[in-house]
Amino acid sequence: MGKLDALDVKILSLLQQNARMNITSISQELALSRPSVAERLHRLEERGVIEGYTARVSPPAVGRDTRLILQVTDLRVTPKEFEEWAQAETDIVECHRVTGNASHFLQATVAGTQGLKKLVDCLMDFGNVQTSVVLASPVINRPILPPEESSTR
Repeated sequence: MGKLDALDVKILSLLQQNARMNITSISQELALSRPSVAERLHRLEERGVIEGYTARVSPPAVGRDTRLILQVTDLRVTPKEFEEWAQAETDIVECHRVTGNASHFLQATVAGTQGLKKLVDCLMDFGNVQTSVVLASPVINRPILPPEESSTR
């Protein structure tokens, strides 16, 4: 995969801040022609740099006022079985198979303590569960960009 140039990085940054930004707005912001922006977007999509376009939804606005981080250890089923369950469970918004003591880290959004209880009760069938309730999220949905190259070390 080829390296991203500064304009590609700016396009990625703009779209991660507002996925609905159209080609005209991007071209005005970057002082590029519309065909140039369209071609760059097409290349970024073809190369798999841009995987898709989504809307960010406020969990509390849709009745999911409790955000959780969960660690699962000592799985009693295969990782594949657990991951298939996680993919089907609508309370789970992210599932990561990881190294270390825990086999999986999950992020979930639930409706209050009743939703928390229901999810934890279900997860206990799969292994040991450690649950953390998110109190605040000082960094969320930060744009993902290539690492900056440092000229001095």
